[in-house]
Amino acid sequence: MHTQTTSPMTDTVTATQPNDSLTTPAPNSLPPITILDGGMGRELERRGAPFRQPEWSALSLSLAPDSVRDVHLDYIKAGATVITVNSYAVTPYHLGDSFFSEGEQLIRTAAQLAFEAVQESEKQVDRQQASKKPNHSAAVQIAGCLPPLFGSYHPDLFDSTQAPTIARPLLSAQIDYVDMWLVETQSSIVEAQTWHQLITEFTATQKESISNKVITSKKEATSRKESISKPIWIAFTLDDSQLDIATDDLDSSAEPSRAVSKPMLRSGESVAEAVQAMMALNVDAVLFNCSQPEVMNAALQTAKELIDKASHPMQLGVYANAFVSKQVHKQANAQLRDMREDNTPEHYLTWAELWQASGANIIGGCCGIGVEHIERLAQHL
Repeated sequence: MHTQTTSPMTDTVTATQPNDSLTTPAPNSLPPITILDGGMGRELERRGAPFRQPEWSALSLSLAPDSVRDVHLDYIKAGATVITVNSYAVTPYHLGDSFFSEGEQLIRTAAQLAFEAVQESEKQVDRQQASKKPNHSAAVQIAGCLPPLFGSYHPDLFDSTQAPTIARPLLSAQIDYVDMWLVETQSSIVEAQTWHQLITEFTATQKESISNKVITSKKEATSRKESISKPIWIAFTLDDSQLDIATDDLDSSAEPSRAVSKPMLRSGESVAEAVQAMMALNVDAVLFNCSQPEVMNAALQTAKELIDKASHPMQLGVYANAFVSKQVHKQANAQLRDMREDNTPEHYLTWAELWQASGANIIGGCCGIGVEHIERLAQHL
């Protein structure tokens, strides 16, 4: 497995601008930042790799695996210190019944490609050091992607009785390659709680299996068990339907408070309820993802207030998408959504600085946020 080296840690829309007065606390008060990678699917599409609905980014795992590895490597070169396995679309929702015959191998391929990208990046660092060239790369970790099991933005389709069957290969095929689990795009609290339970049960089973094996030393057994226990990061997707308004209504003079009032999950549950539920489970980080930048800061502020009040060590993170506002709630597999053209790397950095000021210490990008965006974050945060 990849060794953990650090502790857990088209339409055009005019973007709503962050309030600059919220982005400039004293420099030494800002948390250190872990840089996540950006979206995989749209980056593959931009490079001409196989990409379509309903398979999404899973299509390239079988037809163009080198393209997946190259995207990972480019995100690392851009400055990402955590890359995410390309297993998001390896579910029955995207692959249909072929998931049950081909899914586990595709997931393993995805994990191997991420691992190979990290290995290659480390070789490049070694070559730079050998030639005495300056290098500022941090050690790169791999997040095992645990996606919404019944489709993005669909809390109504969640089925806890079927979840274990779909989750099992996602866990077993990635565990030897990843440093933490990243549970992505959760639309409801029960989805996140179920994933946490499945991870916990899987981890316990793996440890029991080690205990039953003949191992030459107690030290080796302890080391193997510790490698199985991984940090759990939970990422919730937020209700950004308040932004589903006419293009002309989103103007550069608007402040974040206008973009969203009370932060909610797509299930209608409050962010406060979600954060409290995750603190009760002692997850290592709560993030907000696959929603528009305008809704993220209110969620962060709510979460930060709660964890500070509870003196909880949980980390906070954000990785927003770049979907055109009025298309966010289209049927997920119906067609490809347009990307908003205003979300440039410089503009996205402005949002990221606001999120950092509000307490986020894990920042990256989701759908439509690419290598250039991540490079800008790595250079300035």
